[in-house]
Amino acid sequence: MTSRIGSPDTQADLDVRACLDRMPPRSFVMVAGAGSGKTTSLIKAMAHLAETRGPALRRAGQQIACITYTEVAVGEISADVGASPLFHISTIHSFLWSVIRPFHSDIAAWVAIRIDEKIAERRAHYDKPRTQAKTKARLEQEIADLEADLAAISEVEKFVYGTGSSYAEGILGHDDILKLTPACVAAHPLLRQLVAKRFPYIFVDESQDTNPEVVEALRHIAGEHPGLCVGFFGDPMQKIYMSGVGTVPLNDGWAEITKPENFRCPTSVLGVINAIRAPGDGLEQVRGRTITVDGIEQPVAGTSNLFILPADAERSARLAAIRQWLAAETGDGLWLSDVREGDVRLLVLVHRMAANRLGFPNLYAALNDRAPMSLSEGLSDGTAWPLRPLVQHILPLVVAAQAGDRFTVISTLRSECPRLEPARLRGQATAPVLTALQQALDGLVGLLAAGSQATIRDVLTHVRDNELLRLDDRFAMHLVAEPVDDGSSGFENVQAYLACGVDELWAYRRYFTEESPFATHHGVKGAQFERVLVVIDDEEAGFRQYSYGKYLGYVPLSDKDEANLAAGEESVLDRTRRLFYVCCSRATKDLAVVAFVPDVAAARTAIVAQNLFPEAVIRGAEHLG
Repeated sequence: MTSRIGSPDTQADLDVRACLDRMPPRSFVMVAGAGSGKTTSLIKAMAHLAETRGPALRRAGQQIACITYTEVAVGEISADVGASPLFHISTIHSFLWSVIRPFHSDIAAWVAIRIDEKIAERRAHYDKPRTQAKTKARLEQEIADLEADLAAISEVEKFVYGTGSSYAEGILGHDDILKLTPACVAAHPLLRQLVAKRFPYIFVDESQDTNPEVVEALRHIAGEHPGLCVGFFGDPMQKIYMSGVGTVPLNDGWAEITKPENFRCPTSVLGVINAIRAPGDGLEQVRGRTITVDGIEQPVAGTSNLFILPADAERSARLAAIRQWLAAETGDGLWLSDVREGDVRLLVLVHRMAANRLGFPNLYAALNDRAPMSLSEGLSDGTAWPLRPLVQHILPLVVAAQAGDRFTVISTLRSECPRLEPARLRGQATAPVLTALQQALDGLVGLLAAGSQATIRDVLTHVRDNELLRLDDRFAMHLVAEPVDDGSSGFENVQAYLACGVDELWAYRRYFTEESPFATHHGVKGAQFERVLVVIDDEEAGFRQYSYGKYLGYVPLSDKDEANLAAGEESVLDRTRRLFYVCCSRATKDLAVVAFVPDVAAARTAIVAQNLFPEAVIRGAEHLG
């Protein structure tokens, strides 16, 4: 039994248990604020089912499904509940693939429709009056390639799930899985019945970030099959990705469970995050972090401070001065630490400041400045599609090769190298293939070696030409000799990214793997740190989807903002409030916020009026000496 399973029950845990113990069980949506231990509630629910329903489920060959957001979370939950065939714990993509994988003909039919849609999009682009001759020539080739893919679908014996799609080879990518499975669930009653039969309990962690189509598919199945219990564990206030569902709608008869406890934040920080949350859903969190002294449980007070400083050329120096002030004020020298063990995080909306300091300013600018949201958001966590193959496979492969880790090298190539697919190896000698791959790998290591003048384009071209790893098909138009801007979203951003040197790629990796005190507002969701310094700087960020100036009242709302608010639609204020809540709620001991603003006096007046921080802890440059 883990400490999480054995932790004292909250009222929310008892409410979940009551839902599970009903006959038939009752589906529910739990709203649990930051630091409440919503994953703990999920784990306790799984353990309760294993104890009360485990034997019956095993006899019926059924499983309890747990869907979570990352592979790291999969590992943590698995470690808590223990390895057991009773549990099916996976990411959303893996779960969806496990559901749809056996239905080859349905997959093939969906893929054919998907290809037809892509062909139609390209033909529509071709027919536009302003489409250039070069673009038309490329579109003709793409249409021909897609038509060839369409013809090849009937020859695919088995579809597999990979990082990027290659339909003619029977490979589906991440985005395909999110669209394919909900579409098939909606179209086929038998599939809905099979899911309900196989997984009588389905729990979804971090439900606010789950794709809306996936949520709707689960609600559809549960609506038809009352014996299925679906439990969503999440917090709409922590929805910081545009693709997430946010609030999960309740089906008739479902329970709505609230978990207001916060076990993470000291009381000073709890007051701040409750003030931030109040205009949102109004959930007021209670309790706060405690420690036991001489056998007596006592609340941790902690500290919260807000600095309002001019947005001038002295930002970096002022940040250093703030850390010095915090170290002296709290008597805690670790505020000055730049290593992970210091448990300090400087949170910036977008990492231009960190990019300049750590050495990847051009890569950052390429995927952030005037970039579509799919690129700029994905920059914070490595999920932007141009970054994904490098972050997930290429750089780890090179690190393993440099370290002589043959196991990782071989495992990666076996799962991701097109030349090692069984169909390709059939009928040919393996030794020459392995020799060629070793030479290609050596070349890749050379391109990414210290001091290399290679670009990211050189790396990806080498990978493509040597078929070392499978690349997203969106790279095809960018890696040709003369790329043509067809007006597609993000074309110039990707081209600028490909022109970056590999030294910036390694610098980005140092940031991405948290080898510096910097992190983005988006990148710390789910984490906690003793010392948190949130940096607010709209001018430096240049992020259209968020505006701390508008949220804190020192920048006027636009006509569009006013229209969204009047219509009750999501606004820049909603998005920024949620992000600020996530950032401030990471602190377990001390929280500091610094706002770099164009007019300090005006900003101070506006911020004081928001009543987010006690006026006594709102400070200016005069406090820094």
